[in-house]
Amino acid sequence: MDTVGLLTLADAAGVGAEQVGGKAAALARLMAAGFAVPAGFVVTDAAFTLSAHAFDAAIASAATGLGEGPFAVRSSAVAEDLADASYAGLYETFLNVPAGELAVAVRRCRAAAEAPRVSTYQQGRRAGHVGGLGMAVLVQPMIPAEAAGVAFTADPVTGERNRVLVTAVRGLGERLVDGRAVGDEWTVDGSRAECRRVTEHALDAEQATAVADLARRVEAHAGVPQDIEWAYAGGRLWLLQARPMTALPDPVTWDPPGPGVWQRNFRLGEWLPEPVTPLFADWLLARIEAGFADGMRATAGTVFEFPRAVINGWFYATPTPAITPGRLLSGVVATRGRLLAFMFHALVQPMRNPSAADTAVLAGLYQRWREQLLPEYATLVAGGDAALDKTAPQCLTGLVEEIGRTAGVHLWYLAIVGGAAWKMETALSRFARRHLPGVLPDGVAVLLSGLPGGTDGPPPHAVTSIDWYHPTLGEIPDAAAARPPDRHERAARPAALRRAAEDACRTALADRPRLLHRFTTLLAVTQRYAGIREEQARALSLGWPLLRRAAQRLGDILHTTGVIDDADDVFFLSHAELTAALGGYWPARTPGRPAQPGTRSSGRAPAPAESPARYGSSTAPTSSTSSLPEKSWSPPPPHRPGRSCWPVPPPWSPTAAPLPRTPPSSPANTPSRPSSAPATRPAG
Repeated sequence: MDTVGLLTLADAAGVGAEQVGGKAAALARLMAAGFAVPAGFVVTDAAFTLSAHAFDAAIASAATGLGEGPFAVRSSAVAEDLADASYAGLYETFLNVPAGELAVAVRRCRAAAEAPRVSTYQQGRRAGHVGGLGMAVLVQPMIPAEAAGVAFTADPVTGERNRVLVTAVRGLGERLVDGRAVGDEWTVDGSRAECRRVTEHALDAEQATAVADLARRVEAHAGVPQDIEWAYAGGRLWLLQARPMTALPDPVTWDPPGPGVWQRNFRLGEWLPEPVTPLFADWLLARIEAGFADGMRATAGTVFEFPRAVINGWFYATPTPAITPGRLLSGVVATRGRLLAFMFHALVQPMRNPSAADTAVLAGLYQRWREQLLPEYATLVAGGDAALDKTAPQCLTGLVEEIGRTAGVHLWYLAIVGGAAWKMETALSRFARRHLPGVLPDGVAVLLSGLPGGTDGPPPHAVTSIDWYHPTLGEIPDAAAARPPDRHERAARPAALRRAAEDACRTALADRPRLLHRFTTLLAVTQRYAGIREEQARALSLGWPLLRRAAQRLGDILHTTGVIDDADDVFFLSHAELTAALGGYWPARTPGRPAQPGTRSSGRAPAPAESPARYGSSTAPTSSTSSLPEKSWSPPPPHRPGRSCWPVPPPWSPTAAPLPRTPPSSPANTPSRPSSAPATRPAG
């Protein structure tokens, strides 16, 4: 093509993107590599120096080589379709342009480079090329598409690289790209295509697989994950556009971090229904675990570690401690045999003889917790509340550590004393199956419902998550007013059902006095420990209002000094970053630093609701610290239900089986009603 400033798309393959723009340069290279890219021509900056008459004539002449039309006129800016900036939707595209209006459409497309929204985007990206951007225009014949759409060679939510996502609509893909249609959605894993959403029946499985194959070949050619636009016309698959995927999260894996079973909802995991914030994972979690170990040492005489990990932002733990024969023997010797007696009465006996476990160990532990540890916890919190506003930052950190450690001690007592409740429930269920067949058709749960003290509702320090980023019930406006006014009347029905079930059991055992006595004793101790479990669970988060105030005060200090943009951003710092900032050291952030596990910037999907299926676990142990962000850094907005932020975590995994590449999808796992107790029973 001899006209000044005009190149055929084929000729553009030998010209740099600085002349023909990113889109045209990419398509030209793909055309040269043998991909089915529609022919076209590129109008570069030089063509716009021609006179109006010469420009119109040049455009008309170039278009004759592409047929009678209509045409598609699209931008091809120097900074468009880059790996770190797509400029998607900022420039103008004109479709179905008749040949006689082509020159006007090209001028209008070129003029979009000066639009205010483009300048705003460039400034937001801190682009070094703001102002003076080159803008070419790409002209191609319209493809009379029977179906069209987009395809991603990596999951834009999870970052998973082994799956292609294909979205399709009937006819032109414009409805899909501009948001007027959602289209059919396919996932293609290898040669297996699965339709996840059908709205238009635009593709069949074979066609979806062909689109995925095209996308993979483009990715292989480019060397990075790709976002492509495609169209089917006359049975032929066309490649209309290809760009690198931007803001793609790092791929995640769910390999167990160690041997054995790893569970997301075990022990402390029951209190963490969402991914954890970095400051909790780095700091408060460690203090809680230290307190848990202190409680174990004070009661059992030794400490056996329960391995835990924060993986891709999610808390995991093993349900069994790391006990080797050598460590067990050392513990037995160190405690002069007391360890074995403790383990038997606290862990085994509640399922076999709850009354004996109560007498031997549990009652004494509960008494110590109720009469000594709980008052000490309350005193510590009250003292911290009174002095908080006058406390120096260094003392604030000490207060946080002491509250966290104290809560960890209480978590141990909840696990070993309150956690005995479900073991006793197991013993009660076994008794009912053997001696009360048909009397309790719905199980023994009715015997544990409507117990005294269960109508008070959650206290102000109740939490939906033990991660201190989340507000306590007392911070939620009108939370107390939201309690049903008839809650006492509502509780009367479960209590009545419980009393009726108790009477039915006693009637069934009336002619067997020994069994009746066993039942009465077993029921009484099981009901008592069900109440203890709720009492200890309610008390665990007693220090959380103070912890949040302390963290927010630290955040206020960093906000006042210009380190963070908002006081609540403190929860998204690591402990090392917080310590450095309080010490006045805040080096510049390393460009391109990856997001920390659990930060809101990771762009990953929220967790599904708990699944009973046994599958998958997770990758690396607890999160690590990294270089510090610059002062202007601001963490992304907090997670909200439905917001794509984290990878989907499997609830647990036996390491003997390979993990699935992707856990089954299910509704987002969001906190339920505010409660100081987890929805499931504490592990003991």
